[in-house]
Amino acid sequence: VQLQASGGGLVQAGDSLRLSCAASGSSFGRNTVAWFRQVPGKEREFVAAFRLSSGNTYYADSVKGRFTLSKNNAKDTVYLQMNSLKPEDTAVYYCATSSGVILSSTRESKAYRYWDQGTLVTVSS
Repeated sequence: VQLQASGGGLVQAGDSLRLSCAASGSSFGRNTVAWFRQVPGKEREFVAAFRLSSGNTYYADSVKGRFTLSKNNAKDTVYLQMNSLKPEDTAVYYCATSSGVILSSTRESKAYRYWDQGTLVTVSS
């Protein structure tokens, strides 16, 4: 499966952005689709995950209540709606997916086989 993430950009603190992660070559099916983010010099950080097999979603504490996952089955696309953005949300955001991700590994980047190239989100203060 190939992933294409889009929607990043430069916004001000308090603004919103919606990131999209579209699958091609193969459907998401019952995969888990996750978002991670990374700033230079730091490890890749879990942001959110959508376990399509159960419909359950998971969020990092730092984004809970501000970020929301959704999906469009017809477009085979998962969205990350980011509201009330803060400067500390600035990062390159990566979409990832894999089948067979066990529940306890949902937040671990090593559990995901397929990644997109990343989309930059910059939040100015």
